[in-house]
Amino acid sequence: MSNALQGKHVAILVTDGFEQVELTSPRDALKAAGASVDILADKSGKVEGWNHDKPADSFTVDKTFENASLADYDAIVLPGGVFNSDNIRMDTHAQSLVLEAAGSGKPIAVICHGGWILASTDLVRGKTMTSFPSLKDDLTNAGADWVDQEVVVDGELISSRTPEDLPAFNKALVAALS
Repeated sequence: MSNALQGKHVAILVTDGFEQVELTSPRDALKAAGASVDILADKSGKVEGWNHDKPADSFTVDKTFENASLADYDAIVLPGGVFNSDNIRMDTHAQSLVLEAAGSGKPIAVICHGGWILASTDLVRGKTMTSFPSLKDDLTNAGADWVDQEVVVDGELISSRTPEDLPAFNKALVAALS
């Protein structure tokens, strides 16, 4: 247990259908480094995680996208999961939080399909990043330079491909906040 991130507050943005380990692994790494973490969602109550294509556990929502203030957070994490990522990219309140984070120079960490919202908000143009391979065309068409690496850091944008890359993703996220 470290206190390197003591006083840091991170928002993890999800809707139902997020890839569960892509929330729990970064959350646990951030907490182990001393950060506090909130789950933000499109609704209050609970959100449902998934293990690939099967429903998994429920998680308590700390704040809704609509009621959250980015001023309370030092970074945003966007887990993947096809259902989650496809829904969150169309949520105007989630888009606003992501755009505000980018405009404030706060780290935005995306993994797997989490980068879809960045393509939808025109935040990948001129950025080098990675993702789950099926997003390559979407990100390239939105102006990103897509590469196949376990983790890519381009300015405040941290991206990773799959759950197998979580150790490198978590290390880059904690380093960005240190």
